[in-house]
Amino acid sequence: MFSRAYRAVVTVPPLLWVTVFLLIPYALMFCYSFWMVSTSQTIVHSWSLANYRQLLTVDVYWQTLLRSMWIAARVMLFSLLLGYPLAYFLSFYAGAKKDLFYQLVIIPLWVSYLVRAYAWKTILGSDGVLNTLLQYVHLTKHPLEFLLYSPFAVVLTLTHIYTPFTFLPIYASLEHIPRNLVEASSDLGASPAQTFWRVIFPLSIPGVLAGATFAFVLSLGDFLAPLLLGGPSGIMISNIVVSLFGAAYNWPLGAAISLCMLVLVVSLLFVSERLEKKWSFS
Repeated sequence: MFSRAYRAVVTVPPLLWVTVFLLIPYALMFCYSFWMVSTSQTIVHSWSLANYRQLLTVDVYWQTLLRSMWIAARVMLFSLLLGYPLAYFLSFYAGAKKDLFYQLVIIPLWVSYLVRAYAWKTILGSDGVLNTLLQYVHLTKHPLEFLLYSPFAVVLTLTHIYTPFTFLPIYASLEHIPRNLVEASSDLGASPAQTFWRVIFPLSIPGVLAGATFAFVLSLGDFLAPLLLGGPSGIMISNIVVSLFGAAYNWPLGAAISLCMLVLVVSLLFVSERLEKKWSFS
């Protein structure tokens, strides 16, 4: 239907954009991960696996990666626990106010990430809203120190930030469930709970997988929330990467960590895609 020149004009610019700003940086990162930093703080272009050996032998790196995955897993779980009931209510029970409630859910996405993070810092601080309220009602006699600069604060903030990203694919999957299947289940004598577990939930699994993937991957790569609210016990692997590319000036080691994270994320996306195709329906 279209000429070869038209297809070239349409396809070449995006392919060129992806090559220049995605593939070439990935290739450079791959090369840097095998280079070294000399004692004079210069990058030596000699190929070696020393950076990857350092990742396996130095406890702080793989322990921080495990802590980051644990934080991301909790964010994923809480985002699902909040996002699925909300999406289910909007899809099946909101009625004429569905669009209004939907807009209210996605309004936080219009607010800057930093504004939301600093808001939680204000709420959880020693002199913040929550500690002041707890002391005012005499539930505590002194500020609770664990609320801020802890993994708890990081998980809470990331859950608030990424729950809308979990909600959206779940809501989309619930909206695409044919309502005649739900009615047929009810006509055949199934209770609302049986209809949910045997009809609605299995058909919404692709959306659940997509939402869980969003929450986990985005949380795993986050570095601003741990920087603002995490403290020493809430530092995640991305904060180490930022430090290595910044003050530490160890780009090769930072590239090695980044490449490992890239492989991990791509593997998770591949597994999630395969599971979504397995559970999808037409």
